[in-house]
Parts: sequence; structure tokens; C-alpha cells
Amino acid sequence: MVERLVEQQLVLRHDIERLAQGCHHDPYGILGLHQLATLSGSAWVVRCWLPSAEAAWLPVDEATRFDLHRIEGSDLFIVFLEEAEKQILGPHFSVAWQESDEQVHSVVSPYSFVPQIGELDTHLFSEGRHWHAYNMLGAKPMKVDGISGVRFSVWAPAAERVSVVGDFNGWHGLRHPMRVLGSSGVWEIFIPGLQAGDLYKFEIRNAQSGRVFTKIDPFVQSMEKRPDTGCLVYETSYQWQDQNWQSKQQSYDWQKSPINIYEVHLGSWQRTDDGRFLNYAEIAHRLVEYVKWMGYTHIELLPITEHPLDQSWGYQTTGYFAPTSRFGTPDDFRYFVDIFHQNDIGVFLDWVPAHFPKDEFGLGRFDGSALFEHEDSRLGEHQDWGTYIFNFGRNEVRNFLIANALYWLKEFHIDGLRVDAVASMLYLDYSRDDGQWLPNKYGGRENLEAIDFLKELNHEVHSQCPGATVMAEESTSWPMVSRPTWMGGLGFSMKWNMGWMNDTLEYFSKETVFRAYHHSELTFSQMYAYSENFILPLSHDEVVHLKGSLIEKMPGDDWQRAANLRLLLSYQLLHPGKKLLFMGSEFAQWQEWSESKALDWHLCDQPLNRGVQLCTRRLNHLYRELPALHERDFISEGFQWIDCHDYEQSILSFLRWSEQQHLVCVFNFTQIPREHYRIGVPSTGRYQVVFNSDDEQFYGSEWLLEGCFEAQELPWMNQPYSIELSLPPLASVVLMLEQ
Repeated sequence: MVERLVEQQLVLRHDIERLAQGCHHDPYGILGLHQLATLSGSAWVVRCWLPSAEAAWLPVDEATRFDLHRIEGSDLFIVFLEEAEKQILGPHFSVAWQESDEQVHSVVSPYSFVPQIGELDTHLFSEGRHWHAYNMLGAKPMKVDGISGVRFSVWAPAAERVSVVGDFNGWHGLRHPMRVLGSSGVWEIFIPGLQAGDLYKFEIRNAQSGRVFTKIDPFVQSMEKRPDTGCLVYETSYQWQDQNWQSKQQSYDWQKSPINIYEVHLGSWQRTDDGRFLNYAEIAHRLVEYVKWMGYTHIELLPITEHPLDQSWGYQTTGYFAPTSRFGTPDDFRYFVDIFHQNDIGVFLDWVPAHFPKDEFGLGRFDGSALFEHEDSRLGEHQDWGTYIFNFGRNEVRNFLIANALYWLKEFHIDGLRVDAVASMLYLDYSRDDGQWLPNKYGGRENLEAIDFLKELNHEVHSQCPGATVMAEESTSWPMVSRPTWMGGLGFSMKWNMGWMNDTLEYFSKETVFRAYHHSELTFSQMYAYSENFILPLSHDEVVHLKGSLIEKMPGDDWQRAANLRLLLSYQLLHPGKKLLFMGSEFAQWQEWSESKALDWHLCDQPLNRGVQLCTRRLNHLYRELPALHERDFISEGFQWIDCHDYEQSILSFLRWSEQQHLVCVFNFTQIPREHYRIGVPSTGRYQVVFNSDDEQFYGSEWLLEGCFEAQELPWMNQPYSIELSLPPLASVVLMLEQ
């Protein structure tokens, strides 16, 4: 035995040094059970690296154990076994050790297990086509040969060594070094005895610099509450109850359906009386009741992926696969989505693939190299935001992002994604001066790799998740954003109409006396309204950064501001395109939105604010009930001007069409009532007023407007018939032909 120990000490000296330095490239080649070739036949050796052990042994049963012997001057313990002893030990052996405090520990050796990730998985990931990579990488509770534990895996090709560290090993980076799987750059280890709830991170040693640092798991599914950044092993046990909703989604025709989105920041929609965050369940029940009452079809959540800074609103994501722990666990968030689906309300998620923050614990320089980002700052950094840009040309990075999108859609039943800052991805010179960006291979400013990524993203989402929608926040005139990839488009379902939003808010900010000179800001949208599948957004971006709330943007006294806001909201709901409104705007919150406190719900008790809220509610229900307002949002056959030229009186009128009905929509953008105003209509019969934003219940002036109007055989405004109205001030009116 002594001779063998001496022999092993000489043979392993180099390995011992590298294990001690934390830079061994193949710990599985040394640690665990290994066969030795001898002249007398098979012999075996067990090696264990135990940095804090005073004594160690391999327990078999109460009567049998094999003592381990320390290699002098090292933390490596070994024992030699004959064939019969090896059979007694078994394939997965336990290691016990006593520390200086006389505490005894015992675990099944991680180094007795073969790799738990197959070559097909690593091959698909390297090719960028492993769409369920979240099942391969990260921390996965599982059983191997009947032994419970957690498999950890991470992609870190520039690492010399990767270890799992956590409470279970005293955050000691030399206790659980991982194996690298071929040339894939994927590191893996199965650690028996660990379970859901255990805390962990990865300790990484860079191969070039030798620098050692800790990182969160890029695929972590649950994290500690900020400011802590530890990863939690997580395993879902949630039982979904939204089967009816999911079944309908398979054949959901979103193009012809009403989509009216209530945009929500979960941390500031409502809070407890003492200012604490509500949890996912509390928010779900309050919010779903309100959304149903208001008549919205969907909610859209500002990013709820884990992020360290409240003030970032979720746009500085660090945990791409983890719902933020501010409001509860991942299964709590599943419950949140489930409650909405059970109440026939869809859930969209704001998703951020355009950039990620530079926090030391996050994705930046993950393995000591520019792994997820570009090395060159002219390609890899957003100067405006102080963040990194994903390297969309790298297979594994594209795979990370597309798998992440599919993860939210499949694992959390999210109904669609709003992709943030698409313009910043499309252009290499986005917000850069000359000399601060690099052209593509053709010398142009288009980011060809990002374009390919977006097309692949949309193709996979639409292929794998029927009924799901992907919406682009794209602020330029990039062509065919919402056209299929086979037509040469980017493949998005819909695009935010930033031009409509900017022109409309610019118009409404004008004093009414000047609006006649800006009439085209309202009519211009019809020049391009059907070039894309547009959403009309009045989003959070318009009520922050000293821009003021929507009602603050309106001119005039308080009554005129409220009337203007009701007019703006009705113009949005009646104009072709799907709709989005940020929380608080529906009841005319006066203060600019702040993520640090709840909305001013007490205002809903005030007549002005309550009137705007009831007006919004009526519009929402009208939009859902009348096919003419949503069936043909994306085609010109759903819209027809009656008169777009009456700039002198600042009046617009148009028709909205479906196959079975038409609506007459008239807008007076001044505070001057227009009596005896004749409007052309396409049909004879009686036209009934179905909406008047000046209604008394909406805090309007209740300007005299009869309920029904008989069409006269008097051609007007290129229509065969006409009716005469008295238009209220700063108001919109909708009329429908009686059946």
C-alpha cells in the first residue's frame, strides 16, 4: 500500500497542483473511481478532493468502510481497492469526511456519474437550433440511477475551469469543478443530494488571464430578491387550469379580432397601504377584475424578467429565464397568467433582446471573454444606455435568445411578446456618430446578423406557438416589419405605429385655435396605415422623463383638458389598428408616472377623472362589440374618409366597415359646437348615436345631440345620403345604422 501511495503521489503531482490551483481541465479524469493496470490483475483507485477534511472514508454499511489516505501536502485523498472491494463499493459510492470542528459530512460522489447531457444536445446548441436549451442548460433537479440531485450545466468556452458554488459547499470553488463536454464549451456536473431551493452560482477561471470570478446562471429560473443575486434551483409543480383558453389560441385569428392592450408595470399599478409590493396572486385578482370591468382584451407587462434595479422598469434584464422574485416565485407568476386566461384575457410580455446590462454578476464578459456580446465596443455596446449588445452572429447567442422567447410562450403560456428597441438592433449606426460604428460586409449600416436573428425568431415562434403574436417596437420606416419572412419581411405579427403616436400627440398638444394649421398631422396616417399591421400605442414612454401625463399634454382649462383626453382616446379606439394604453391614462392621472409608487387611484372618486375612466370603458366595450372597429384593422377596405378636408373647422369624419356593418365617426377638435353640420352617409335609414364622448356621465357638457337621425336623400361629401348633426365641443360621435 505504501508503495502505491508513493507511486500515485509522483504520478499525480502535476494533477494535484492543477486541482489546488483550480485550473484542472479534466477533474473527472482524476477524481472518482478509476481502474489501474497491474501485473496481478485489475485494481481500482478512488480519489476525492476534500479541501477542509481532517479524515475521510468511503462508508459502505455500518460494519464496512474503506479509509481514504491523504496525499501528503495536498487535499487529495485516495484508497486502492481490489476487484472484490470495488464490487462491494458499487458504482455510486458515498464519501464521508470529518472536519476540524469534528463535524462529519457524507455525500454521494458527483464524480461517479457519467455525463448527463448527450452529444445531440451540445451539437444542436452549437448549431444554434436547440429550441429547448433551457432544459439542457442551467440547474435541473433530476434522478440518476435512482439517486436524487441537481444537474448543473453552463456554456463557457473560454473558461479553464468552471465550478458550482453555493451554501452546500461553503462557496468553495475547488470542491465541485465541472467537466467540459468535448469542444462544445458546455460544462456539466451532477451533484447528488441537492434539491429545489438550494442556492448556487458558477465560479469561472478564465483560460487566458487566470482570473477567477463568480457569475449567475444565464439560464437560472429563480433568483434571490434584490439586492442579492444568488441563483435558486427551481422545479415547477404548477398545474395549469387554462385548457379552454389554450385550445382557443390554437386557431386564434388575431388579425380580425379585437386587441386592446392595457400596459402595466406590476410594481406600481397598485401597492399595499404601507407601500409594499403586491405579490403575483394579489395583483392577479385585483388586476383581472379591473381589466374585465374596463373591457380590455389583453394586458402587456413591462419586463418581469429578473433585474437588480427598480428604476430600470425591467429593461436592464439579468435573469432572462427568471420571473422577478419581487412579486413571488415562478409558479406564482404561472398562477398570475392562469387567472387571466381563465377570465378570457390575454397576457403579453415586454421582451428585451436588444441589450443587457454590464453588472459584474451578469452576462457581460461571462467567461472572461466577450461571450454574449461583441468584443469591439463599436458593435457590442449601446452608448446611450451603457449596456452591451448581443452578438447576433454567434449561433449559441441566437439560440439563447430564441429559446428564451419560446420558454416564456411555452412554459408560462404567455400569448405574445413585444420586442423592445428593434430599431437599435437593425442599424449598426444607431445613435452613433461617424467613426463610432462598423459597416456590414457590403459597406452598409444594416445589421445583417440581427436581421437574420429577428427573422428566425419570428419564424420559430409562429411555427411552434400557433396563435402567438410578436410585436415590434420599431421607430423608423424599415419596410415590411410585419410581413412574413417568405415575402422578404421581418416576420413580426404587428408593429407599433410610432409615427401615428408622435403626430397625434403633437396635434393634441396644440391650442385649438392653431389646430387648423396642423390638420395633416391627423390625416397623414392614412397614407401608410396599411403598409404594416399596426398597433396604435399610447405607452409608458409618453408619460415619463418630464414628458408629463397624457392629460397634462392637453391644452386649456381642466374641463377642456379632460374633453381633449376623451377625444384623444376615442380617436385612438376608432382609428384603424390594434390599441395599447398605459395604466393611469385611462382615468386621467395628472402626475407623470413613477415606478416608485402606486397610481393615484383616489382620483377615480373625482368627477373629471371618473368621467374619463367611464368614457374609456365605454370605448373599450364598443370596440369589442362592433366588428367594424376591429375586423378590418389592417386592410383599406375597413376605412373610408367621409371628409378629411375640413381643416378650417378642425373636423374629421370617416367610416369604419366590416362585412355586415358600417359606423360613422365624426370628430370636432375645437371647443366650438358645430350646429347644423351635414355629414354624408352611405345608406338610407335611421342612424343611432352609439357613442358621444361629450356625454354627461363622462364629465361632458351634454351638448344637445339627438339619439337618432334619419338619412336624407341629399348626396353629400361623395356619399349618396346625408344627415345633419349638432356636433359637441372637443368631442367624438359614433353613429350606427339601425338594423
